[in-house]
Amino acid sequence: MTDLSTQPLDDLSLDEAARPKAPPVPEAKDIHRRQGRQLAAIHRHYLMEMGQIGAVLARIEAGETPPDHLKRIVLSLDMAENFRAFGSLCGRECQVLKFHHDIEGADMFPRIEAAGGGKFREVVAKLKAEHEVVHELILRLGRAAAALAEDPREETFTAAAAVFRKLDEVVRSHFGYEETELEEAIGYYLGAI
Repeated sequence: MTDLSTQPLDDLSLDEAARPKAPPVPEAKDIHRRQGRQLAAIHRHYLMEMGQIGAVLARIEAGETPPDHLKRIVLSLDMAENFRAFGSLCGRECQVLKFHHDIEGADMFPRIEAAGGGKFREVVAKLKAEHEVVHELILRLGRAAAALAEDPREETFTAAAAVFRKLDEVVRSHFGYEETELEEAIGYYLGAI
C-alpha cells in the first residue's frame, strides 16, 4: 500500500491515461453483460449520496446559505445519523464505499484474475491503486468535515469543499473505468455480484 498522506490534494489523481484495457471475454453473451452491469447499479447509490452533498455545497457557494449553516443543512439530510456517528460529511456512505472496495479487492478482483487466467492482472492492479487514492480522499474528507464542524468559517468550508470535489471527481472516474472494463468479466466469471 502506498502512503499518499503527504501528497498535495491536486496530486491525488488516477492517471487515466495509464489505465490498461481489459481483454474481451469472447464467451460472454448479453446476459453476462447485463449481470456485469449490476456493479453500476451499486455505484449509482454512492453517486446519489455524493450528489446530495454536492447540492449542499452548491447552495452555499451560490450564497443561498452561509457556510456556518453547513452542519445544520447536512444534518437535515437523511445522512444525519451518519454525520453524527462518523463526524464526516459523507459519514456512513464513505465507510460503506471503503467496505465495498475492500470486498472488491479481497474477493471479486482475485476471483476475476483467477478465472480469467491472469488476463485481468493489469486492470485489477490499476483498480486497486485507484482504491488507495479514493481511501486517502475519504480520510481527508473526514478530517476536513470534522474541522468544519468545529470551526464553520469560510476557510474551513472551502477546504472541505475542495476535498469533497476531488473525491467526487475521482470516484466518478474510477467507477466508470471499473464498470466498463469489468462488465463482461463480472457477468461471465462471477455470474453477477
